[in-house]
Amino acid sequence: MTFPERHRSNLWFLMPIFLGFIGGVIAYFILRKDDRKKAKNCLYVGIAMMIAGLVFNALIASLVPELGPGFRVNL
Repeated sequence: MTFPERHRSNLWFLMPIFLGFIGGVIAYFILRKDDRKKAKNCLYVGIAMMIAGLVFNALIASLVPELGPGFRVNL
């Protein structure tokens, strides 16, 4: 069964930008019947935001010296 393609707003890209992968999945399932191309692109943006967040967190964790081994813990 094919669905007629309707143009959806570009504001849907804000969902994966702000909510990451979960927002991309939500936007995909909402848009998949109306605008398949935009649905896939929202999913890709969500995946890209998730990867960027992981890289950013790893970079910050490696730059902060207090997060090294020991972590100032006295047992």
